[in-house]
Amino acid sequence: MPNKKGLRLPSTSGDGMPPVAVPAPTPPPPVAVPTVDAEKPTNTGTASMEALALKLKELDINTQQRERLEMFLTQKQQVGELTPDDFDKLGELGAGNGGVVLKVRHIPSSLIMARKLIHLEIKPAVRIQIIRELKVLHECNSPFIVGFYGAFYSDGEISICMEYMDGGSLDLILKKAGRIPEPILGKVTVAVLKGLTYLREKHQIMHRDVKPSNILVNGRGEIKICDFGVSGQLIDSMANSFVGTRSYMSPERLQGTHYSVQSDIWSMGLSIVEMAIGRYPIPPPDSKDLASIFGDKAMEEHLEATKTGKPLVGRSRRHQFFKMVM
Repeated sequence: MPNKKGLRLPSTSGDGMPPVAVPAPTPPPPVAVPTVDAEKPTNTGTASMEALALKLKELDINTQQRERLEMFLTQKQQVGELTPDDFDKLGELGAGNGGVVLKVRHIPSSLIMARKLIHLEIKPAVRIQIIRELKVLHECNSPFIVGFYGAFYSDGEISICMEYMDGGSLDLILKKAGRIPEPILGKVTVAVLKGLTYLREKHQIMHRDVKPSNILVNGRGEIKICDFGVSGQLIDSMANSFVGTRSYMSPERLQGTHYSVQSDIWSMGLSIVEMAIGRYPIPPPDSKDLASIFGDKAMEEHLEATKTGKPLVGRSRRHQFFKMVM
C-alpha cells in the first residue's frame, strides 16, 4: 500500500514472501497550454448557448423577461467573434475616467451595440489576464444586467462590447429631469437590488461601482446595471490612474479597510437619494431644503409626474423616461 509520501512499501503475503514490486504508473506528459499573443486582437469567445439556456430556466423571472433574454442570446450567437474592423462608429454615448463609450454598428450582423474603450498602459501579461477574467461576463445573463457580446484587445485599448440601452444612464437622465419621482425610484431600487442579488448568488461577484452612470434604461422600460467588478486586474489597473471627484464608495472602502457586499448597498442608497433630491447628498440637505423638495402634497405630485411626465415642483423638468418605466 502507498504511504503518505506516495511510496510503495513492501509487505508480506500469506506464504511469508514479499510480493513482487510493482512500478508506479508513469505520469502523463504535460498538456501544452496555448499562449495568447497580446499584440493581436483577442476575443473572449462565446459560452455554450445550450448551457446558458439551462441556466435561464433556473432564474426567477417572468415569461417576457425569459423570452427577451433568449432573443438576446440568439442574436449573440449570430455575432460570434469580434474584431476591431467589425464596427462602424455612430456616435459617442459618454466619457469619463474609465474610458469612452461609443454607439457602434456591428457590420456583419447590423446590430447596434455600445463599445467601451479603455486605454491602459499595462504589460502584455496583464492585458491577457484581463481578457480572460472578462470571460465570466458571458455567463452573466439576467433581465437586470446589461448584456455582454464580447471583449478584445487591440491597438493599446481594451474593448468591451455591450447591449445598447437607448434610454441612456440615470446620471444623464437626472441632468435633464432635475429630479426623479419616487415611484420610479422604487422601480429603480428593485431592479438594482435584483441585479446585485443575481451577481452575488449566481456568480459570487460584488459590483463595487454602483452609481447613477452605471444604471441604464431602455425604451422598453427595462432598468439594468453595468460595469461591475468581474476583473480584478482591470479594477486594479484602472485604480492606478483613477482621479475621482464625487465618490459613491462606502466609508469602509474609503478608509481602505475590509468591505463586503454591504458597501454596494451604501452606494445604491447614496445614488437613490441623489436622484430623489436632485443633487449629490453629501453634505446632507437641511430641513429647509427638504421642505422645498418634498412639500405637503409630495406623494400626489410624484404619482402625477410618474403617469404624465409632468415635472416636479422645484428643480425638475419633464422627461419621457418617467412614462417609459411605468
